[in-house]
Amino acid sequence: MITVHHLSSSRSQRIIWLLEELGLKYQVKRYERLPSMLAPPELKKIHPLGKSPVITDGDLTVAESGAIVEYLVNEYGNGRLIPPPSAKQDRLKYTYWMHFSEGSAMSPVVMYLLFTKAPDSAPFLIRPLVRYIFGTVLNSFVKPSLKKQAQYMEGELNKTQWFAGNEFTAADVQMSFPIEAMAERPGLSQYPKLLAYLDAIHARPAYKRALESGGEYHLLS
Repeated sequence: MITVHHLSSSRSQRIIWLLEELGLKYQVKRYERLPSMLAPPELKKIHPLGKSPVITDGDLTVAESGAIVEYLVNEYGNGRLIPPPSAKQDRLKYTYWMHFSEGSAMSPVVMYLLFTKAPDSAPFLIRPLVRYIFGTVLNSFVKPSLKKQAQYMEGELNKTQWFAGNEFTAADVQMSFPIEAMAERPGLSQYPKLLAYLDAIHARPAYKRALESGGEYHLLS
């Protein structure tokens, strides 16, 4: 049986969701974050980097969100949640968004979190200077990057209902995390298509079952 080594409020939540979409049997082994918000050392027993998501399937261990999604779809999907090879345009878009999620979308999201939270941890005497430096980078680079990406994704969802065409695919599972994170901070109130997209994925029965299975799910809190 597939085991999801699930770190609370992390990318591994979308792996549970994908398993529910595929109707596969699985079990969840939960790991709670340390007060520092880092993963506990127990995860290093599963994978040397000690990160989540990671799954075990028999004697196989698969880490990294994209690799896990591709493995599950290829191994157990039977053609589901991926455009057929004959739909070349949609298939190419599927591959693109699968990589875009972590390769492009998440970088400014993580930087936004870092540059808004880190100054509060700086020593008191230099905190104003740190806040000024981080604020300059945030306003000159990070926020414009997030805006550019949000506009781009909004435009793509004006063309098709889902990221890889008009059918829901595993690329949408992969894209859910950065969009949910952006909705939390800095917000997506100016992007109705992205908000409607989130409403659509949150309404899916498999998504709701995954929340019941994975437990509390809070992003960038």
